[in-house]
Amino acid sequence: MVRPRSVLVLILVVAAAAASAGSGGTSFQVSGGEFLLDGKPFQMMSGELHPQRIPREYWKTRLAQVRAMGLNTVSLYVFWNALESQQGVWDFTGSNDIAAFIREAQAAGLYVFLRPGPYACAEWDFGGLPAWLLRIPDIKVRCRDNRYMAAVRDYVRMLAANIRDLQISNGGPVLLLQIENEYGSYGNDREYLSQLASLWRSEGITVPFSTADGATPAMLEAGTLPGAAIGLDPGTEPKHFAEARKISNDVPVFCSELYPGWLTHWGEPWAKGDSAEFLRSLRWLVDNRKSFSLYVAHGGTNFGFTAGANYSDHYEPTMTSYDYDAPISESGELRPLYYAIRNLLAKHQDAELPAPPAVAPAIAVAPVRFEARALLFDSLPPPVRSAQPRPMEMLGQTSGFVLYATTLVGHRSGTLAVTDLHDYATVFVDGRYVGAMDRRLNQQSLEIPAATPPASRLEILVEAMGRINYGQRLVDRKGITDRVTLNGMTLMNWEMTPLPMGSSDLGRLSFRPGPAPARPSVFFRGTFDIPATGDTFLDLSGWEKGVVWVNGKNLGRYWKIGPQQRLFLPGAWLRIGRNEIIVFDLHRTEPADVRGFRTMNDEPAGGGR
Repeated sequence: MVRPRSVLVLILVVAAAAASAGSGGTSFQVSGGEFLLDGKPFQMMSGELHPQRIPREYWKTRLAQVRAMGLNTVSLYVFWNALESQQGVWDFTGSNDIAAFIREAQAAGLYVFLRPGPYACAEWDFGGLPAWLLRIPDIKVRCRDNRYMAAVRDYVRMLAANIRDLQISNGGPVLLLQIENEYGSYGNDREYLSQLASLWRSEGITVPFSTADGATPAMLEAGTLPGAAIGLDPGTEPKHFAEARKISNDVPVFCSELYPGWLTHWGEPWAKGDSAEFLRSLRWLVDNRKSFSLYVAHGGTNFGFTAGANYSDHYEPTMTSYDYDAPISESGELRPLYYAIRNLLAKHQDAELPAPPAVAPAIAVAPVRFEARALLFDSLPPPVRSAQPRPMEMLGQTSGFVLYATTLVGHRSGTLAVTDLHDYATVFVDGRYVGAMDRRLNQQSLEIPAATPPASRLEILVEAMGRINYGQRLVDRKGITDRVTLNGMTLMNWEMTPLPMGSSDLGRLSFRPGPAPARPSVFFRGTFDIPATGDTFLDLSGWEKGVVWVNGKNLGRYWKIGPQQRLFLPGAWLRIGRNEIIVFDLHRTEPADVRGFRTMNDEPAGGGR
């Protein structure tokens, strides 16, 4: 995204006034400065959804909500790293089944604007690029680095095979494909953009292309392509469109990202959109027949370890919730802004809008019974040995945690410094917790106190919080990226234990009842029973920092610093009767209270309404 004050932005698509929504057309063109659907001017009115942020069971409802808001198109990013988390291993199932999502959109009466990257940004880990690229020490991304482009070719080939038959010329709903994303905010190699366009054409993608950039001369010059529609992030007033017209009068210019809300980082107040300003911008776009896309109509959730991070003057990890203060909330609630948009757009429709679909009621969940615990340090797989610490990617790992351990020789106390820590570390000396370091606060060192007998074993457990997804610091390897020193002496001979926290790691744990352990980094297992399923929000406000799994599904990270204290738990992942929860906390040795609420915020303690 191009951000007013250094945050990100993304999305696009365009609005349709008299044109019918759905997928009844057979051709879509960019001609004479306009979008043409079957030869007639077409105003795209789009809203962004990310299928990889939404449980597949909810796709149909979310798309119906978008259509009922008065939009005729859905735009979507595709996150490459979710499709190919390990090089050459592809997954187009579940929420990664992009073709199925596109068919669902068509069934809902929506056209599709596809934004496949390969770089997306979107507050997603590494902007959607796969972390395994970072195993190449000198890799350069978003340019004509031969190693990068070889991987991109594979991605384009695989994704094109899935969506080729869903183009409008083949009876599908896909109208438009975006080349890269806000490239003018990052680089200036227009030949790179041309090569991307050629790759899609070589794989049978024939729909028109677009780009997306901020409405500044430098960004537009560097990020646009001849013949491609020009998306503006955002484009909300005449001067934005006039700037783009200096590039070309022969292609459509549209608002590819119009922001009803904004993202929130850990440790910040909840971001809130200015609904009045947003509606003024939307009304201007509609009245002036400018195509647009709402970023986002519905944000969804950064389940698991998918959240990314920004970097202004410091590291800024994004929260698990991607609610974005969007018109459709994280759990599918329709906010007042939704109805304001619907009322505005209803005046520009040929037919009456469908009613929004009913959403199943949320549920409250009684406090969890925690019955057993497992200690991280008692369930470790074999380590990898190296003279110096190596980042996570060099260990063949893409997310989670890494435990670094060494035997102290020479200095045994003093200033411990990590160069560089990415991103959060808890430090232990001879099994005793001595402190934490937080990259967000630029904490890269701490003091190891003198002890009798002198310290011997040093362990540093590092959590990867999310790779940077916007700007010039995209190459953001995780773990310890260079070295560790104690009083300036470089510490050698390390054991490194990858802990991706996947199903195999959880399966290795040995849970048992018993007293609180001496050191933190504990998994707590509990159960809760429900008579009926429904969405809920698990409250972790009594905990410190960690990760939660329910019935094997990774809900994402929680953190005491907030503002998010509750994690969205989709009812589709629950079962009537008994459900299992595992909480891994970096700091607690005793479990705290966990219960489910019907809303993310502002619900009375005690269970819900």
